[in-house]
Amino acid sequence: MVRPPPRRAPRRGGRRRPTVTPAGRRPRFGPAAVRRVLREPSAVRFGVLLLLLAGFGLALLVVPRPDPAHLPDLADRLGGYAPVAAIVGGALLLVALVPRTFITLASGALFGALEGAAYALGAALLAAAIGFTVGRLLGREFVAERVRGRLARLDGWFARQSVLGVITVRLLPIAGFGLVSYGYGTTGARVLPFLVGSLIASTPTAFGYAAVGAAATSPGEVNWFAAAPAGLGLIASAVLIRRWWRAERLRRLGPT
Repeated sequence: MVRPPPRRAPRRGGRRRPTVTPAGRRPRFGPAAVRRVLREPSAVRFGVLLLLLAGFGLALLVVPRPDPAHLPDLADRLGGYAPVAAIVGGALLLVALVPRTFITLASGALFGALEGAAYALGAALLAAAIGFTVGRLLGREFVAERVRGRLARLDGWFARQSVLGVITVRLLPIAGFGLVSYGYGTTGARVLPFLVGSLIASTPTAFGYAAVGAAATSPGEVNWFAAAPAGLGLIASAVLIRRWWRAERLRRLGPT
């Protein structure tokens, strides 16, 4: 009787071969694995974040826009509380994914170019903090557990990002103000550079659009000094983007 050859013990530290199907393919991410992921608390929170953003996007399509002619009457009724209401209300609208252009134009029309720009910047800063916090609480853990490869390197880039990097991302036309804030919260970005960069990047357009909104209500009183920071901001933005691009190229090339 011929004995079968003894089995070899697996080597320590050796890699296990991936299981393959009869067709020679690796098993796919099946329904059981999907159900297991959906039962995790981090996945539930991330799903809540996605539903929240989807609800805001749907509301933008179905909720009727307010009549701009009624805004001055509302500001008059609020009296001394109008600036606080403009900042808090503008921040909530930005968090709800309302475009920042509309809010800044309305602020300029109600309060004038300089005051309107200041209130619009306050709303933008508050909205950036709220969006970042919500994204961090609901989506960071889920993203950190599952990013691999290039996405992991991108997450590390956000974690190392300085104020200049935040300014560059804010100036790129990739998404709305509120959506970028939520997205930053799901990354490893630091909160202070994010807030400072968001404020600096929002300044040129805040003065520019507030001046346009003020001119719409008072066509004969265009404040060109209020619109000047917008032009200076465009020049500064181009310089910052160029410096960031050169710094990234030097970092990739490394020391020679």
